[in-house]
Amino acid sequence: MSETMEPMEATLVAEMPEGDGWQFEPKWDGFRCLAFRRGSDVMLQSKAGKPLGRYFPDVVAALAALTEQSLALDGELIIPLGNSLSFEALQMRLHPAASRVHKLAVATPARLMLFDCLRLPGKELAGRPLSERRAALEGFMTTAGSPLLRLSPMTHDRAVAQRWLDAAGGALDGVVAKRRDEPYRPGERAMVKIKRLRTADCVVGGFRYASGKREVGSLLLGLYDDAGLLHHVGFTSAIAASDRPALTARLEALIESPGFTGDAPGGPSRWSTDRSAVWQPLRPALVVEVRYDHVTGRRFRHGTALLRWRPDKAPRQCTIEQLGTEARPAVIAAALDAAEVTGRAQTP
Repeated sequence: MSETMEPMEATLVAEMPEGDGWQFEPKWDGFRCLAFRRGSDVMLQSKAGKPLGRYFPDVVAALAALTEQSLALDGELIIPLGNSLSFEALQMRLHPAASRVHKLAVATPARLMLFDCLRLPGKELAGRPLSERRAALEGFMTTAGSPLLRLSPMTHDRAVAQRWLDAAGGALDGVVAKRRDEPYRPGERAMVKIKRLRTADCVVGGFRYASGKREVGSLLLGLYDDAGLLHHVGFTSAIAASDRPALTARLEALIESPGFTGDAPGGPSRWSTDRSAVWQPLRPALVVEVRYDHVTGRRFRHGTALLRWRPDKAPRQCTIEQLGTEARPAVIAAALDAAEVTGRAQTP
């Protein structure tokens, strides 16, 4: 099936929008997914327009088992693992061997958390206001009956949405706000997202030179575990150009092996690249405070923002307990159940 559509996207803002006419939803930490069905054909499409069906045969089968023969839905693929929603488990699904993918689908079934409805049998809804699309989605979900399809909660109350963000802490990726009178606008940043950013004090365990220069390009960050091992947890490259020459000289004076005594850059991991092994180890003497958004497998998933140097803090005080855990379904459900929302909060 060749059907595709660009998903509607969001612009990051600092504060929850005020005023009437907004719908607020939890922002789930997974893979964005548009799901299409025409007759017996089912297609899952990623945010980048790539097919996802071969990696999530469990969700394809759930959609194929529905009585509705014509569907277009928008949602987020998530995988509960133990007491968490695991982004790493999602990444493991992107495997070239079909046998491996099917084994994972049986062991750790995915869920499709639905928050928009673009087509139902006999109804083209993308051009209709969100209020109508949401009502159609809720009606569809009353009869869907699949444990792999979930209805994402929503509220019209800004205070409730703020409590989700505050009470859930690291358990949610954030909150998304959409205009209730707007149609679905493919490919446009027609909604806004609010994230809860966190900070951590990290040891500078090493650095990399900038490409083609004898000047620092990024700092490699570490945190200590209970056994006293320093683990590489991420990087920051947010260094002002004017600060780089002096910082390079300062770092070069501290070059000393091993740098990291636990997990180190260049070790086996899904984040490794050709440049991962090219780094300079440092004596653990410098501490920086950084801002981050996501943690996956005890690592910052994205680059971090360097906020300030912490000469007042001892490196040994920089422990891995600072990192927030991945999204916990029980915490999310409790936060959502505590609020009066339209759409029942469901533990994934």
